[in-house]
Amino acid sequence: MKKQILILVALFLSVQFLQAQKLTKNKKSLIKSIEKHQNALIEISDNIWQLAETAFEETQSAKILADYAEKNGFTVERGIAEMPTAFVASYGSGKPVISVLGEFDALPGISQKASPTKDPLVEKGNGHGCGHNLFGAGSLGAAIAIKELIEQGKIKGTVKFFGTPSEEKFFGKIWMVRAGLWDDVDVNISWHPSASIKADVQSSLALVDFKIEFFGQAAHASADPWNGRSASDALELYTAGINYYREHVKPTVRMHYHIQDGGQVVNVVPDYSRLWMRVRDTKRSGMMPVYKRAMEMAKGAAILANVDYKVSLISGIYEVLVNRAGGEIMQKNLELLGPIKYTESETAFGKKIQEVTGKEQVGMDSAINPLEKTKEHPGGGSTDVGDVSWNVANINLGVTTAPKDTPWHSWAVVACGGMSIGHKGLIYASKAMSMTMLDLFENPTLVTKVKDEYKLRKGDAVYKAIVPDGPPPIPKTK
Repeated sequence: MKKQILILVALFLSVQFLQAQKLTKNKKSLIKSIEKHQNALIEISDNIWQLAETAFEETQSAKILADYAEKNGFTVERGIAEMPTAFVASYGSGKPVISVLGEFDALPGISQKASPTKDPLVEKGNGHGCGHNLFGAGSLGAAIAIKELIEQGKIKGTVKFFGTPSEEKFFGKIWMVRAGLWDDVDVNISWHPSASIKADVQSSLALVDFKIEFFGQAAHASADPWNGRSASDALELYTAGINYYREHVKPTVRMHYHIQDGGQVVNVVPDYSRLWMRVRDTKRSGMMPVYKRAMEMAKGAAILANVDYKVSLISGIYEVLVNRAGGEIMQKNLELLGPIKYTESETAFGKKIQEVTGKEQVGMDSAINPLEKTKEHPGGGSTDVGDVSWNVANINLGVTTAPKDTPWHSWAVVACGGMSIGHKGLIYASKAMSMTMLDLFENPTLVTKVKDEYKLRKGDAVYKAIVPDGPPPIPKTK
């Protein structure tokens, strides 16, 4: 047994030695830089995790990231694209221009301590159930490492870090795209916390986000209900119609809604109701006809209930335009870095979360698998990175920050984002992204290859943002 252990240790060390030998001098410098900034990046992530600020209210979170970029020599422009919490940090000059995305907004109602059992930090408070506290910090670490190489004269070009607010609700990147912020960028890099490590060559779901309001006539629900026209009736008729419609849409379509106002008291025929609705599909071209039908159904519900109605577009996002050439570059760097290693206590933490959430207790998955085939119709969620990807060549990465099969947008992800499992993921993402960015800075042929695939996949399509006219829907200050 002892001999077997010695052999395994020797094999592990030999793999580590070979990986180190394949790292170029500049890539070793990137890793050294990220490790130098590691404690600060983790502190930034933890501070944002504690703040847990939601869409367009990430004032302190954005400031923490922007201030650290400024402290490290970046020129920072704040409040861009008419959004107070959006910013861009830039360094260098000339081509290529490589950008990296950073998100930092939380989700409402899923506050959680860094504990493997459900235990809110703040009762009914917010939490980073998608790991965006890690996202922003990890991306900034990659940008700083590249900036230091430019500063030392080892590479030439421009690096940009985009602080992008409100990914979870209003999709802030749409307004940043509309403002032309990626017009001079050659390639964009993005990552997302995940339950596995992969160069992400899968698309996402296109989405349209809209509000439906019904306006009726109030009346006493018992004394004279015949004098009322119920906005609540219209709402119920509408949701019934949507639920019947589910049988007649393609399997790739998703429709979901949230009733925001169905009336206030039981003894009044409600004169107002409101519904928040989303329609998704793997392709924008498939989503738009369903969206049109869903709007028409609002008119039908209003006619049946004899009330007035209004449909208001909130925003909408495109599916991600995949770039396999970029994915191949990222994949090679993941293979150079190898898997994340976890301690016994971290594995136990992950298994406890899996036990509590009813999953197989296998811990974290950080294996580096071969590059996947791109699916025509992937599942999953939606992201405003899609809109960026239709305006600039984009490379995506996923990195393990939670146990395998963890329910996303849940307390379990919040828990991991506030402790070492999440911390290891953000540092790993920093290294993988910076190494991929370096390949692009050092090799113009790779930039051309990535951009050529982007142009080929986009074809003759003309991007048009799915947002109403006017400024972003920034909440009014209380």
